[in-house]
Amino acid sequence: MAFRFTVAADAPSLYATMSATTKAIRGGGGLPAGLIHLIDLRVSQINGCAYCIDMHGKEARHAGQSEERIAAVAAWERSDLFLPDERAAFAWAETLTRNRHDGIDGAHRELQRHFSAGQIAQLTVVVAQINAWNRVGIAQHVEGTAVGMAA
Repeated sequence: MAFRFTVAADAPSLYATMSATTKAIRGGGGLPAGLIHLIDLRVSQINGCAYCIDMHGKEARHAGQSEERIAAVAAWERSDLFLPDERAAFAWAETLTRNRHDGIDGAHRELQRHFSAGQIAQLTVVVAQINAWNRVGIAQHVEGTAVGMAA
């Protein structure tokens, strides 16, 4: 693997902060681990972070998600494999990741049907954090190699 730089080695305190945020998200208890992994997978697909797509697919599998559901994440809008709350979470993740200002109110209203304010806040940080990890991975990675980073 070839890297331009690595945040872990070249900015270790910032890497530690990002890692701590990820651990806090996953230990927050407000959202199921499987949903967090599927959101991480979907956002990584949108952002094109191959390393993250692989890693979050494996994490989703480990959390009990089926191969069929993992494969369907990329086309979640056309799949009947996801529950209404998962669909609302995917729509929120896509709205934030794609910066769709015109869709934020509708996506938020749908989230409110399924999640508490605390869960919506946690989901928002989940989306922000995986977007940050994706961008770090893409920045430090030299094209044609796998991205090496922990998320």
